[in-house]
Amino acid sequence: MFQFEYISYLYFLGLVPILIIVFFISQQMIKSRMNKLGDQSLIKRLMEGYSPSNNRLKFALLLTAFIVLCVAWANPQWGYRNDVMKAKSSEVFIALDISNSMEAEDISPSRLERSKRFVQKLLTELKGDKVGLILFAGQAYLQVPITNDLAAVELFVRSAGPQLAGTQGTNIAEAINFALESYSEEEQFKRALIIITDGENHDALALETAKEAVEKGIIIHAVGVGSSDGGYIPMVERGIRSYKKDKQGNPVKTKLNPQLIKDLAAAGSGESYLLDDDEAVIKSLSSEIDKMEKRETEQQIFSEYNSYFQYFLFLGIVLLLIEYLISFKTIGSGFKKWFG
Repeated sequence: MFQFEYISYLYFLGLVPILIIVFFISQQMIKSRMNKLGDQSLIKRLMEGYSPSNNRLKFALLLTAFIVLCVAWANPQWGYRNDVMKAKSSEVFIALDISNSMEAEDISPSRLERSKRFVQKLLTELKGDKVGLILFAGQAYLQVPITNDLAAVELFVRSAGPQLAGTQGTNIAEAINFALESYSEEEQFKRALIIITDGENHDALALETAKEAVEKGIIIHAVGVGSSDGGYIPMVERGIRSYKKDKQGNPVKTKLNPQLIKDLAAAGSGESYLLDDDEAVIKSLSSEIDKMEKRETEQQIFSEYNSYFQYFLFLGIVLLLIEYLISFKTIGSGFKKWFG
């Protein structure tokens, strides 16, 4: 298989016809001026040894060198080798809470935005592992099944928001069940579920579901996001920013439920974290996942190309040297006359 690594550099070859046209126009202008000088036989005697054919040859060499160097710049590559990469990896699901309470701004810039940034940083540490994404509020939604394509996971994380949830609430149990159904059905090995939530409601069903997940080889880590002081839930109504209110018209204040985060992690045989130091949490989570039993899989097939730019580069340099050594004059008496 043949390809150019930097094919955009070949666009410079569009200058070739322009250079040819410019050269021939200049030759015609020189010829026209010489005709105006006087008798042509006398002019030829005065320009003894000058070779128009050498002039054309030098231009042809320069033009060819330009073409060859453009090809070298584009780096022509040939051949490929298909390899099946075997790697040990874990399966990790990330369950992200997208309920309205995650819009609270008690931590900057908001609970949800802070969580999304955290997930994006975490993905860079999970390279080599298979990752899936679940969004949940009143219901859970599988956004990305287990995959090696972490860029796809990040893309869906960036677009996550309460608008994607058809039902509001904090249904952690359904998110756990979704993960259980979505892991691979191959031989059993340790797998992880990372739940990121403010845990606004204490969900007893979530704790029972977490214990069932442990029996099936799933380790659940819980990350709490928010503050104990809490914050109001911003809303925009008719273009005016306000806050969510209860039936009495009072602003609704939402607080982090750290006890649920601890209980959830304990039931899931995992670790609990509060999202106050992203780097520390990511380091600890990455360490916990590295400890898990991993499975060897055939992960990817890639093609390796061999580059041949050096041959074209060498040819271009040789052509430039030859052009430099060729004189505008013929070799012989004329040569001696001009160079003594």
